[in-house]
Amino acid sequence: MGVQVLFSFVIYALINAFTPGPGNILALNTMTNYGWRRGKPLFFGVFAGYFFVQTLCAFFLFGLESLIKPLMTVLKYAGAIYILWLAYQVVISKPDKKTSEKQPSFWMGFVLQIVNVKIFLFGITALTGYIAPYYSSLGMLLFFEMIIATVGTIATLTWIFLGGLLQETYFKHYRKINIILALLLLQCAVALLLQ
Repeated sequence: MGVQVLFSFVIYALINAFTPGPGNILALNTMTNYGWRRGKPLFFGVFAGYFFVQTLCAFFLFGLESLIKPLMTVLKYAGAIYILWLAYQVVISKPDKKTSEKQPSFWMGFVLQIVNVKIFLFGITALTGYIAPYYSSLGMLLFFEMIIATVGTIATLTWIFLGGLLQETYFKHYRKINIILALLLLQCAVALLLQ
């Protein structure tokens, strides 16, 4: 693998990881609503889900390529439904709900990543476009997918940090901000269904 291909892979990974997607938007919203301490379980679920999905991508590409297309179709629709549910949850959420029975959870973040077709496509495209022409061992495929998951985790942490910076503004304008975030999630669901 040449330097130009590696550079292209890194640029592709950065752009895909930092653009708004369901995980990043949910992380931002959770941070503004609950803060780091109470949002931590969800954040760790998003991170763990990212690594899990990228590991699946490496295994699928290595030996189970014929199974990925039917699975992607199921995940596409399941992901759209879940993202629409998240959009609804964002719209109805209010800041600082200390007594809410629906606290952010590890599993909410993890499941989001399992049905987040964006990161499946991200991992598979990166492997097939940049890595597989040069490396075919499972170890190398996993190595590059772990790089992708790490970049994705750093991107989500950036969105969490931005949520912390915006928290005071959010408390003042939470309804408008929630509507904008929900519309972004709605756009993610529509884009997913149109693929």
